[in-house]
Amino acid sequence: MSDMNATNERGQANLSRRRFLKTGGLALGGASLLGGTSPWLRTGAWAGESGGLEKTKLTLGFIPLTDCAPLVVAFEKGYFKKYGLEVTLSKEASWANIRDKVAIGELDGAHMLAGMPIAASLGVGALPKATITAFSLDLNGNAVTVSNELYERMAKADPEAMKERPLTARALKKVIDADKAASKEPMTFAVVFPVSTHNYQLRYWLGAAGINPDQDLRLIVIPPPQMVANLKAGNIAGYCVGEPWNERAVETGIGRVLITSYELWNNNPEKVFGVNLEWHEKHSRTHQALLMALLEATQWMDQPDNRMEVVKLIAQKSYVNAPEDTVKMSMTGTFKYAQNEEPRPLPDFNVFYRYAANFPWQSHAAWFIGQMYRWGQLEQPANILQAAASVYRPDLYRQAAKALNLPYPTIDVKLEGGRDAPWTLTEATSPITMGPDRFFDGGRFDPKKSGEYVAGFAVKNLKVAPEALFKANA
Repeated sequence: MSDMNATNERGQANLSRRRFLKTGGLALGGASLLGGTSPWLRTGAWAGESGGLEKTKLTLGFIPLTDCAPLVVAFEKGYFKKYGLEVTLSKEASWANIRDKVAIGELDGAHMLAGMPIAASLGVGALPKATITAFSLDLNGNAVTVSNELYERMAKADPEAMKERPLTARALKKVIDADKAASKEPMTFAVVFPVSTHNYQLRYWLGAAGINPDQDLRLIVIPPPQMVANLKAGNIAGYCVGEPWNERAVETGIGRVLITSYELWNNNPEKVFGVNLEWHEKHSRTHQALLMALLEATQWMDQPDNRMEVVKLIAQKSYVNAPEDTVKMSMTGTFKYAQNEEPRPLPDFNVFYRYAANFPWQSHAAWFIGQMYRWGQLEQPANILQAAASVYRPDLYRQAAKALNLPYPTIDVKLEGGRDAPWTLTEATSPITMGPDRFFDGGRFDPKKSGEYVAGFAVKNLKVAPEALFKANA
């Protein structure tokens, strides 16, 4: 409980900083010079002067996945340099490396799983280290892939269920039940990290079919680039991972995709750019420069005519190190589920800017915290929205967007799962076109009723009394 309380206290301090900024303390984005951008952000010449960037030489970490693209594009297309930043991109072997190197200051910031800043702040899986994000890097981007052998077993167990779209795990449930009846060991699935979006997406999908991932399967952690080799070797029966490692299994003929994360939860949050809270407090102007560079990069990336250039950039050996033909599938609006099938149109598989993709919605953070409770990773009751507000920082995003004269939401939370068609967000500085946000099972998440939402799942592994969770979130 003490760790969570400490996090909430930091959240209150963050609120005080927001009030300070709004009343002119730093006046970020307040100057109207050269297109509305403050002079200390327009050129590196300001970096060494009083009131300029606190730090200009930065090392940012990333994992070789297609959604590291905003960092790569900001570097390769000169957006970091435009804002006076000399950036080195560091390819890391695992999400644990990212977490630990950011925690000790070896990395200034990093490409992170959306749940990582939350887990770091709340002490899930490691000692607590206050970490924040003011920038969502993308929406969607993952998929669940299984071996050909398991796919065939599922098709035989329930042919009708395998025709459903989006595909449910009903057929997989029958395979698992058959294995139990035959006294077989549970099959093994892999995710990329215990607090990854992939872990929560896979568990959500399984749970909706009555599969308890902590009892009916064996879940292990494997770094993304190693997924395909482990599937080929028969070490795992399936996995949930980001691109290009699903399409790589399909192209090499060793696996089939069952469902994408877009189908599971339309326009779900995926990766974020994260920094330590302490680092932000020491380098707030540098942080704003990073956010502005990333905003320019993601705008450029979401223009269809630029996507093939993005593919060529990230496919390089120094970044994702995968064939361009594999990388381009998801990045150019199509997706292939099986080697012998034609690609299907999936224009929103990777969303980098549109639909307010970069805004750090606190309702997204609250959903992840709820899943941490659902699966027993958090054991002490706390106010979920307060915890979310201490980690996801829309106030900082708004400063960057305002300086660039870009529209931004004026609310911090929204109902998740209530829209199955495009819609318009009017609670913004100007109307923003939004994509659907439907969960595949029709579920809805009201962040103001987080306790009831978590306790309402039939399949869960709560380690806190529901009544205590209700009280903390009343």
